[in-house]
Amino acid sequence: MRGRRVAGLGRGSGQSVPRRWRRSRWWRKARMRMRRRWWRWRGTRWAARAGCSPECPGRSVPPRSPAGSTSPSTRAAPRPPRSASSRPTTSRRVTEEVPLDPEANRTGNVWHVFLEGGHLHDMLYGYRFDGAFAPHCGQRFDASAVVVDPYAKAVVSRGEYGVPAPGGECWPQMAGMIPLPYSTFDWQGDLPLRYPQKDLVIYEMHLRGFTKHDSSNVKHPGTFIGAVSKLDYLKELGVNCVELMPCHEFNELEYFTSSSKMNFWGYSTINFFSPMTRYASGGINNCGRDAINEFKTFVREAHKRGIEVILDVVFNHTAEGNENGPILSFRGIDNSTYYMLAPKGEFYNYSGCGNTFNCNHPVVREFIVDCLRYWVTEMHVDGFRFDLASIMTRGSSLWDPVNVYGDQIEGDMITTGTPLVTPPLIDMISNDPILGGVKLIAEAWDAGGLYQVGQFPHWNVWSEWNGKYRDIVRQFIKGTDGFAGGFAECLCGSPHLYQAGGRKPWHSINFVCAHDGFTLADLVTYNNKYNIPNGENNRDGENHNLSWNCGEEGEFARLSVRRLRKRQMRNFFVCLMVSQGVPMFCMGDEYGHTKGGNNNTYCHDHYVNYFRWDKKEQSSDLHRFCCLMTKFRKECECLALEDFPTAQRLQWHGHEPGKPDWSETSRFVAFSMKDETKGEIYVAFNASHLPTVVALPERTGCRWEPVVDTGKPAPYDFLTDDLPHRAFSIHQFSHFLSSSLYPMLSYSSIILVSRPDV
Repeated sequence: MRGRRVAGLGRGSGQSVPRRWRRSRWWRKARMRMRRRWWRWRGTRWAARAGCSPECPGRSVPPRSPAGSTSPSTRAAPRPPRSASSRPTTSRRVTEEVPLDPEANRTGNVWHVFLEGGHLHDMLYGYRFDGAFAPHCGQRFDASAVVVDPYAKAVVSRGEYGVPAPGGECWPQMAGMIPLPYSTFDWQGDLPLRYPQKDLVIYEMHLRGFTKHDSSNVKHPGTFIGAVSKLDYLKELGVNCVELMPCHEFNELEYFTSSSKMNFWGYSTINFFSPMTRYASGGINNCGRDAINEFKTFVREAHKRGIEVILDVVFNHTAEGNENGPILSFRGIDNSTYYMLAPKGEFYNYSGCGNTFNCNHPVVREFIVDCLRYWVTEMHVDGFRFDLASIMTRGSSLWDPVNVYGDQIEGDMITTGTPLVTPPLIDMISNDPILGGVKLIAEAWDAGGLYQVGQFPHWNVWSEWNGKYRDIVRQFIKGTDGFAGGFAECLCGSPHLYQAGGRKPWHSINFVCAHDGFTLADLVTYNNKYNIPNGENNRDGENHNLSWNCGEEGEFARLSVRRLRKRQMRNFFVCLMVSQGVPMFCMGDEYGHTKGGNNNTYCHDHYVNYFRWDKKEQSSDLHRFCCLMTKFRKECECLALEDFPTAQRLQWHGHEPGKPDWSETSRFVAFSMKDETKGEIYVAFNASHLPTVVALPERTGCRWEPVVDTGKPAPYDFLTDDLPHRAFSIHQFSHFLSSSLYPMLSYSSIILVSRPDV
């Protein structure tokens, strides 16, 4: 298309302007429409964020008085670069570069551009920033790079998961979707479920891995829509909350140029607003809008089935890596604002992934809050799990208490990365009117050695992945001496961690296994990790897994070892379901999924990370047990208390009633708990290698009836009312029960319920 040349507009000088633009009055209209609140939902808005200062070209200077509305187009931001331009694109080619004029396209510290036309919904956009490339000063501007707007609602690059772009390019040019001022998605009246957190049963799952295996038999495997077709399975399992591993836009091929590994887990975010487009059956169709609508469909359909959706978010680092990483978005916009930097521009690495997001910088924390609000208000998610959340409590680069708190703090000696008692970001999230009502879960540690389980700044709204629960339970169940008392604390919701700070049992997210580490089956099968397939000579992954192979290493073992492993898996699941707090278990553990002893499968896009629907059918016994245990938990009011149990309801026992053994050599813990629906339940764990006979507490007018005994073969490990020969099974132990006794195998657990003695 022919056009005239335009000069004097910064980096865009000499660009060809199409005749349709030349004839329009766009330039005059753009200048007239600079009122901030007018922009809010009247069309496409772009706000470029970058910084430079007179002292060091390219070095950002935080604004003295952050201001602006909550609209992304009016963000408070550092001072601008020398020039910026936006590049609308379509059909993978640049159709126009619009240089931004400081007089017309800048308000305060915010760059913006307003475009209008009938075909903008088919266009993509990016930014170019002209500034100094001065790593020693903290800035890495590159005028040749087209970077993605951090506020882009969808990012378009490759369309097919795991397939490089033409020419084998693993990092093709990315661009943002131009957002429309309206939404055509039909929520069908969807509203937040708002379950009390104490009533949750959380299922950690990988969206792609859930249905990617051929045995899933879904039409669109590995996608949001594919997962929708399996939501009824989760409802049957007794799950009422799914915690999705990262679904933000990331590049699964980021390792592919140097190896055949995939970034399967997704903990390497490119854009925090965009759902992963290659998790959509439509891929990048409709400029990424199909991915947005498919994610919304997943949430809507989950809510219809009574299942909340929590997102695993990674605000501790990005995909741009260390100084050798690519310039994709934040680094090319304002490196020293978005990342924690040392005085000479080096990257702090509290994440273990090359860079650390500068979470408590005023601009960055406002960006994070905007992002979380978007996912709650626009995408209807019910909460967030924050990966390596302790990074969000560290002091930012260029720490400035005047800028953060409004005035100088006497005796302030805070340096970059210092843990803060009242982190501004956590404060903002906790007191936000939108975010304060959703689930907020912290992984309360980071790769820099900061461990805050039980001490994470919480404002009484933050829960924590309870890593101490995991470690203590693993050691007690496998028969390690010295953990009986700690195990009892875990059963009570870890009051030693949360009670003194004013929190409740449901602030503890209890888990034995998660995505990183051994699966439940591998926890009882391997003493050592086997991570050779990861390509790091077995150096990656946790070395101290607190696992026990039950006598033989590996899957192929004699019958007695395999039976013991089945008991141990059930013991762990019983412990999860009878503990105060919120139980969480990992996708596949309900049927005994194995990863062959690999405890760090972040890089494998194949069966080892896929939910095996065929194996689930083959392991129906364990699956049945897990379904019944989740149902039992929901039926027992006493297992999801609002506050920590007291002696009015809870009584501890040893082998004799009312005589618990808290000695270092004790491997037996039992308790009874009054329940409004069941009357009373009795729970006991025998972690010894020896069988035992326990004396049950006597209750006048009642008898004890067994419900769960992991020492029995299926289906008699859980006695349901409709189980054939149930009465005969109970009668076998009648001579024990009539004497208030019950025999237990080694490494077993039992649950009995009181019944009226008629």
